[in-house]
Amino acid sequence: MHLAIYLPLLFPLLAGPAARPLADRLEPRLATWVLTTASVVLAAGSTTVLGLLALAGLVHIPRVAELADLSPAVLGRDDPAWVSVAWFAAAALLAVAVVASRFLVRRVRAVCAAVLASACFPGQDPLVVMEEPAADAFAMPGLPGRIVVSTGMLATLDDTERAILFAHERSHLRAHHYLFAAAAQLAAAANPLVRPLAAQVSYTVERWADEDAADATGDRRRVAVTVGKAALATKRSGGLRRLSSTALGILGRRGGERVRLDGAGPVPRRVAALLAPVPAGGKWRAAATAAYLAAAVLCTVEAAQDLHEVLERARGG
Repeated sequence: MHLAIYLPLLFPLLAGPAARPLADRLEPRLATWVLTTASVVLAAGSTTVLGLLALAGLVHIPRVAELADLSPAVLGRDDPAWVSVAWFAAAALLAVAVVASRFLVRRVRAVCAAVLASACFPGQDPLVVMEEPAADAFAMPGLPGRIVVSTGMLATLDDTERAILFAHERSHLRAHHYLFAAAAQLAAAANPLVRPLAAQVSYTVERWADEDAADATGDRRRVAVTVGKAALATKRSGGLRRLSSTALGILGRRGGERVRLDGAGPVPRRVAALLAPVPAGGKWRAAATAAYLAAAVLCTVEAAQDLHEVLERARGG
């Protein structure tokens, strides 16, 4: 094995610096696909390499080498992976498996609960109105998916703004945005270095829904006003409630809770983006990201091939 096996562990280091420029400079739909793919590829590559390093250390155990009919002399000569590094990789791989499995189980339960809750609403109308003074609105996945809005939110918005709200939530359901967020968050659970990518996916799915609402109503400025108005109404009325992590609202969510509205958070960024032209350039960034991910995949494949060749030589030796 060559020292290049360690490169896939280093590729995610650029996730942090690259995440926000990609989210801001790419068209939201493209940005969501690029960021989600990047998070999954980088996390999968680093996890695979941890497994390869752990396996390289495992075959150094005399009993394991004997059972596999491998030559310890060949392994010692051709495999530069230090045993101490291999044991560290094994421990890290175990931690990744535990954390990612726990996240996956929680997310599957949340999806099942959301689907069940959605099915429990009466009728087939996708719009469900809750009698509640606090301003709130969100989309729940299901068969069918539901758009849940409180009477407090409806009272806050005029007819045009309500149409914008519904178009935004329909976009979440139609494009299955919760799947993008879940994939990115699972990758972040497997490799904390890609958390910035997952955080930006939570932002870009909201931007995607914003742009769909703007296309449906033909007024980007009015969509920006609606997003800001809904945010202020929710904050003032105490409508920040803990819901399923699969639910997506016009204010966005981070984990199981709404994002904070104070400070220069996602809501001001979204309003500013809607008041500016839709990003039309930046495709070179997507191309550069694709090339970067291709290099990460090639390094991972090369590492697996190198280990395979070492084991074949050890079996023959």
